[in-house]
Amino acid sequence: MKSLPKRARVNEQETWNLRTLFENEQDYEQAVKNAEIEATAFEKNYKGTIVDSTSAILALDAYRRLQEKLVKISSYAELAASVDLTNDQAQMRESQFGSIAAKIASQTSFAMSELTELSEETLQQASKQSEEYATVFDKIIREKPHQLHPEVEKTLAAFSSSFQAPYSMYNTTKMADIDFPDFTAEGKVYPLSYVSFEGKWESEPKTPVRRAAFEMFSDTLRKYQHTTAKTYDMHVQMEKTTSDLRGYDSVIDYLLMEQDVDRSMYNRQIDVIMKELAPHMRKYAKLLQKIYGLNEMTFADLKMPIDPLYEPSITVEESKNYMNDALSVMGKDYLDMVNRAYSERSIDFAQNEGKSTGAFCASPYGNGSFILISWTGSMEDVFVLAHELGHAGHFHYANEAQNLFNSESSLYFIEAPSTMNEMLMANHLLKNSTDPKFKRWVLSSIVARTYYHNFVTHLLEAAFQRKVYERVDAGGNVNATILNNLKRGVLEEFWGDSVRMNDGAELTWMRQPHYYMGLYPYTYSAGLTISTEMAQRVLKEGKPAVEDWLHTLRAGGSKKPAELAKMAGIDITTDKPLRDTISYIGELIDEIEKLTKEIEAQ
Repeated sequence: MKSLPKRARVNEQETWNLRTLFENEQDYEQAVKNAEIEATAFEKNYKGTIVDSTSAILALDAYRRLQEKLVKISSYAELAASVDLTNDQAQMRESQFGSIAAKIASQTSFAMSELTELSEETLQQASKQSEEYATVFDKIIREKPHQLHPEVEKTLAAFSSSFQAPYSMYNTTKMADIDFPDFTAEGKVYPLSYVSFEGKWESEPKTPVRRAAFEMFSDTLRKYQHTTAKTYDMHVQMEKTTSDLRGYDSVIDYLLMEQDVDRSMYNRQIDVIMKELAPHMRKYAKLLQKIYGLNEMTFADLKMPIDPLYEPSITVEESKNYMNDALSVMGKDYLDMVNRAYSERSIDFAQNEGKSTGAFCASPYGNGSFILISWTGSMEDVFVLAHELGHAGHFHYANEAQNLFNSESSLYFIEAPSTMNEMLMANHLLKNSTDPKFKRWVLSSIVARTYYHNFVTHLLEAAFQRKVYERVDAGGNVNATILNNLKRGVLEEFWGDSVRMNDGAELTWMRQPHYYMGLYPYTYSAGLTISTEMAQRVLKEGKPAVEDWLHTLRAGGSKKPAELAKMAGIDITTDKPLRDTISYIGELIDEIEKLTKEIEAQ
C-alpha cells in the first residue's frame, strides 16, 4: 500500500467539481463583496423597522435572501478546504470568510433581536399571516425567554468566528499536524494514515497486522492528546458560558432546544442502548473471537469482518450499479438525483494527503449536494456512499419543497434518511442470494457497519459526551487524563469482560469531530431507530410506505422530530421503536450465529 498522494496528483475525475458553485476565484470574491454590500443595505433598510407582523415578514424575506447567498459562499470555502488541509490558500480563504461572516452576523443580529422584542401576540399573528415563516416565528416564541439584550447579541455574533476556532484547531491538529509513521508486522513495513487506518487497517483480517496498526495509530495519537483535550475543553466551556448567559439550567438543555427534543428522548437513547444492546454486542464479539480463533478479544479486534473472503473489491463505477439496484424502490426521481451525483462530479472519491477523514454530505440550499468520501474499494464504502446519498436525497426533496429556514430538519431526525439507505442496500443484497456464506456476510455487514457505527461507535460517543457535559455543568473542566478515564469507563461498561481494552482504546474520543457539533452523536441511533422501522414498512408495504417516506423528506425542518416520524407512521414518543430495533439487531446476530454453525458443519 502506497503513501497518500498530494491533492494535485489525484485523478480529477475522482474529485468533486466545485465550479458548479463558483466558476473561478474571481466569481467567489465578487460574491463575497456583494454579500457584504447586501448586509450593509439590509442593516440600513431594516434596522429599527420591525414593529409589527407585516414588517417582520418583510424583514425575514430580505434576511432569507442574504442568508441564501452566504450559505453558497461558506459552502465553497469549507468544501475547498476540507479536501486538503495542507493547502494554505484554501485554509486562508476559509478563515477569511469566517471573519467576514462573523462581521455580517454582527451587522444583522438586530433582526433576531427586534423580532424577539415583539409581543408573543404579534409573533403569533405573524405566524398565522405567513405559512412560509410560521416555523421561524414559532421558534422565536419558544426561544424568547433566552434572548439577550440586542447589544449583547450583536457582540456574541461578532465573536462567532472565534467560537468556531476549537473545531478548526481540532481539524488542523488531526489532518495537518499529526504525521503517522509506518508500522511493522510480521517483518513487513506498512504505511499508516488516518484514512488508511479507518478505511483498511482497523478491519484488517490478519490479527498481527491489525493489532500492530492499532498500536502505532494509538501511540501517535497519544502525542497530541493534551493539545486536543485543551481544544475540546475550550469548546465545552464556551458552550457552558453561552448556556449560562441565556439562562439554561444545563448545557444539555441549551443544545437540545435547537433540536426540538426533550431531555427524556435524549436520555432514553443512551440509557436503553447502553443497557439492552450491550448483551447482544458482547455475544457478537464472542462470535468474532471464535471465528478467528483468538485467545482473547480486544478493542482492536472489534471491526474485523466475519468473513474477509466474501469482501468484494468494488470500483467507483461498480458502486453506481449497487446504488441503482438497491435504491430503485425510491422511484425514478430519486435515482435521477443519485446518477447526477456521479455524472456531475458531486462526489469526491479521491484519497489524498490532508483530506478530511470519514465521509459527509454538504447540501448548500439551491445548489445540490456535495459528498466527501475516500474510496478504498471495500463494501463498507458502498454502505457509506449509500448513507451520504441518503442525506443528499433528503435535501433534494426538502430544499425543493421548503424555504431556507425550513429546509433542515432537527439533528434528531437528520440521520434517518441516510441510515434508511443503508437498510435498503442491505435488504437488496439479502434478497439476491441464497448462499449461506454470502447471507452471513451481508448480515454481518449490517451489524458490523450500519448498526455498529450508529448504535455502538456513535452511541458510546454520546454516553461519553453526556458525562463530559455533566462535569462541565457541575463547574468542572476536562483534560486528557479525565477524558481518557471517562472514555475507558464507557467502553468497559458497554463491553464488560467480553472485550479487553487495549492501551489506546481510551483515546477514541480524539478521533471524532462530532463533539464540536452539539449533541450530534446520539442522533445517529435516533435516526437509525426511525429508519429501521421505516425499512421494515417498505419491505412489507412497498410503494405506499415509500410515498409516506418521500412526503416526510419533503417536510424538511417544518415539523418537529416526533411529528416527522409520525408522518412516516412511527411513534418515537414511546420507547417501542427503540426496543424493536434492539430486538432486530439481536435477531441479526442470532441468524449470523446460526449460519456460522451451518457453514462450519459443511
